[in-house]
Amino acid sequence: MLRDSHAFSGFSTNDIAAARQFYGETLGLEVTEDNGMLNLQFGNGGRGLIYPKDDHQPATYTTLNFPVPDIDAAVDALTAAGISFERYPDSGQDERGIMRRWGPPIAWFKDPAGNILSVIETTDE
Repeated sequence: MLRDSHAFSGFSTNDIAAARQFYGETLGLEVTEDNGMLNLQFGNGGRGLIYPKDDHQPATYTTLNFPVPDIDAAVDALTAAGISFERYPDSGQDERGIMRRWGPPIAWFKDPAGNILSVIETTDE
């Protein structure tokens, strides 16, 4: 029934202006605003929606993953842009916050509303 739908994901923020600056300027995504919500355009043609929510609670899971071909280069670039990486006890993360113990290398960071994002190394970016 929905096989051919161009599905997209959405999540909330408590500050649309801060989210627009973070996703547009810090992360360099194409961001548009419509009806008080942000539309994110991804390089693969996909999109995401960020909507305002006064009683926003940050997600406790990864809401958005960014596949990258070289996680070390991505972490370096994001760190230079002022992003701090999350540290999780017993996760096998190195000193830079990259988890290499299980699965593909991944590093987590938060947006201004506290939602968890990641860069994850993959060969099919």
